[in-house]
Amino acid sequence: MKELIHKANVVYVCSGTKVIDGVDTGRDAIVVGVTKKVSLSVLKKGDRIPTKVHGKETDVVETGEIKALRTSKHRPAPGGVSIGHPNITAGTLGMVIPTNSGRYILSNNHVLANSNDASIGDETWQPGAYDGGVSIDVIGHLSDFVPIVFLGGESTCPIGNVALRIANFILKHTGHKFRVRSYQEMFNLVDCAIAKPINDSDVSEEILEVGIPIGFSKAIVGEKVKKSGRTSGLTEGTVSATDALVNVNYGDGKMATFTDQIMTTAMSEGGDSGSVVLNEVNEVVGLLFAGSDQVTIVNKISNVLKELGLA
Repeated sequence: MKELIHKANVVYVCSGTKVIDGVDTGRDAIVVGVTKKVSLSVLKKGDRIPTKVHGKETDVVETGEIKALRTSKHRPAPGGVSIGHPNITAGTLGMVIPTNSGRYILSNNHVLANSNDASIGDETWQPGAYDGGVSIDVIGHLSDFVPIVFLGGESTCPIGNVALRIANFILKHTGHKFRVRSYQEMFNLVDCAIAKPINDSDVSEEILEVGIPIGFSKAIVGEKVKKSGRTSGLTEGTVSATDALVNVNYGDGKMATFTDQIMTTAMSEGGDSGSVVLNEVNEVVGLLFAGSDQVTIVNKISNVLKELGLA
C-alpha cells in the first residue's frame, strides 16, 4: 500500500471491500482515497491507480482533501490550532517563537492569561477547554503577558495613589462631599501573552496551511494578508489601515481602547483570536485579537515583540 500513498491526489490507503455502484460486493480490496476522481487521460502514467495491487483489487473513493482538525490535540502543536487558559473557552495558538532560552507560544492575553485574571505559571491547555481540553492536555505554562487596561480601571501607580489619598483627606476635612479618583492611561497597544512549553518538542514552528514564517515585517495599506485560525482556518484579507484607534468590547461590561492598530477586511471569527497575520511572502505583520462581521483588528507585531521583551 505504501507505493500508492505518494501518487497524485491520493490522501489515504487502507484495507476494505470493493464497492460497485453503491453496492458492497464483500470482496477484499485496497481502498484508495483521492481528493477528486479524474479521467485517466489527465493523469501521468505513474499516478494512475492499478486495478490490482499484489493480486488484490483496488477501489478508488473520492473523499476531498483531508485537513488537520484544529480543535484536536496536536503534539507537536503548530500555529493555527486550539489553545487556551483553563478558564476560557478556546483561542488560537498564533505561532511558536524561538529564542535563546527556548521556544515560546504566542497568543493573546485574553487567550493565555484570561484577560489579566491569570497568574504567571498558570497552565496552558492544547486544545482549549471548549474543544475538550483537560488538565492532562497541558502543553505549557503562562510565562508573561501585557496587562489590558480597561476603561474605568483605577490607577495602580503608588505615587499617584498617595497623592490621591492626600487630596481626598483635604477634601473630606474641608467639608467637600465629592472625592477625586485617578484612572490609568486608557490606551492599549497590544493584547498579547506568551507561554513556555513544558518541552520544546511539544510545539512546532510551522503554521497550519502556511508553513514556517520567514520573519517579521510592517503591514502596508492595500496589501493582501492571511491568517490561520482555530475556527475559520486559512483566510485572506486586505489591510485597510495601519493607524486605527479602536474600542473593543471584551464582554461582561469590559471595554478597552487600542491605538496604533492594523485594520483589515473581515477575515476572522470567534476563536481565531491569537492567530498571527502574515503577508504574501510569509512575513508576520501582526497578532489578530478582535473583529466584527466587517473588519478584523490586529496588533502590530513590532509592538507585540517590544512589549513582551522579545524584540
